[in-house]
Amino acid sequence: MADPAFASAGADGANGLGAGQAGGPLTRIFGSPSYFRLWVAQVVSSLGDWIGLIAVTAIAARIGGGNGATAVGLVLSARVVPGLFLGSFIGVLADRLDRRRTMVCCDIGRGLVLLTLPFVKDVPGLILASLSLELFTLLWSSAKEASVPNLVERAFLPNANSLSLAAAYGTFPISSAVFAGLVRLATSFSATFGVHHLAPESLALWFDVGTFFLSAAFVSTLALPRRPAVTEATSGVDFARVFRDLRDGFRFIGSNGVVRAVIIGLACGLAGGATVVPLGPVFSNVVLHSGSSGFGVLLTAFGVGVALGILAVSLVQKRLPHAHVFLLSVFGAAGCLIAAASMWRLWTTSLCIVGFGLCTGSAYVLGFSMLQSEVTDELRGRIFATLYTSTRLCLFLALVVSPFLSTLFDGLSRSLVSRHVEVGGVTVHLSGVRLTLWFGGLVILGGGLLAQRALRSASE
Repeated sequence: MADPAFASAGADGANGLGAGQAGGPLTRIFGSPSYFRLWVAQVVSSLGDWIGLIAVTAIAARIGGGNGATAVGLVLSARVVPGLFLGSFIGVLADRLDRRRTMVCCDIGRGLVLLTLPFVKDVPGLILASLSLELFTLLWSSAKEASVPNLVERAFLPNANSLSLAAAYGTFPISSAVFAGLVRLATSFSATFGVHHLAPESLALWFDVGTFFLSAAFVSTLALPRRPAVTEATSGVDFARVFRDLRDGFRFIGSNGVVRAVIIGLACGLAGGATVVPLGPVFSNVVLHSGSSGFGVLLTAFGVGVALGILAVSLVQKRLPHAHVFLLSVFGAAGCLIAAASMWRLWTTSLCIVGFGLCTGSAYVLGFSMLQSEVTDELRGRIFATLYTSTRLCLFLALVVSPFLSTLFDGLSRSLVSRHVEVGGVTVHLSGVRLTLWFGGLVILGGGLLAQRALRSASE
């Protein structure tokens, strides 16, 4: 059944769900021609996001000089801060403003910010640009996720989220190759024609501007339900109303067990799983004795697992009890991470990481589908903004805290058990990195138990 707000839109009958009745190829794959256009916009926008992130990182390392690593850290932190402090307010904006216009303005805004980057010569300027890019991206993403149920039937939401996940992360290797090629072209151009004032990243940034303007063009063709509060919002900023909307969003999360379960499960899953990012290379080197190449194998295994999870959910989602499989996926991710950290050979660890990726991919797709089905159209932007805020906070904590935990656990293990114990005649090495990854698995397990409790309260 389609979202009721979509049914009242009327204007999208020709290119939204109404078109879906024809059963054309776009409908069979994407749910509706309108969602296909939104998906193409997301592909182009995600390509721009990745290129922009790589470009800003490269510029920070270049202009940071001897403090390049510090400059990169500050600039990347600026991509996290807006979500931590302003995510919920951005969700209110996504619910109160016309979503199509919001996405178009955000794409244009990101393009204009990127136009200025070749002229930025210091780290504070890069930090300001990163903050602006992240604010536009948060608002675009909240409006986009809130719009998906207006464009496809509810039964198609897991497939739509699978396609969305592929668009968001499948463009990363493409963006890396595009950035590298354009930087090389810019460098050759400067050397050949003596244009020494051309920054190496300039061509990549100009290409990036084009991706965002193209995304805006695709989004501008969508017919989405008009927001009932748009006319009121244009007459002035009612801060009291904004805070009431914010309070209503938090109240809904507190009262709805399904929404609470998804946010807790995905946030805790990311908090535990993200420990692999800073500790994966160390685990590969210290425990598996496989070096950087081993870490590359583990990353590949994770990518394969995520792809399998997305594909499996897409193929059988109509026959799946979403809440039950979501919980199984969270618990499975915990078990696979703990098992992977317990291994001492690369191939067995890789098999566990495939399972970890499979559970992660299926939990992501089903969690987003549950939110889109459960939340009414007028609250959807706030709920997704809260989800993004929660996951960004957990990601930030995991990236910052896990290396310190590894050092702490390593010292405790050395002083208490000399870094190893005997279990049934088998010596188990208790390095700090292994203990921290086990702890990450326990965090995911705890999130699954809390999500299970929330779902149980929802069914009572």
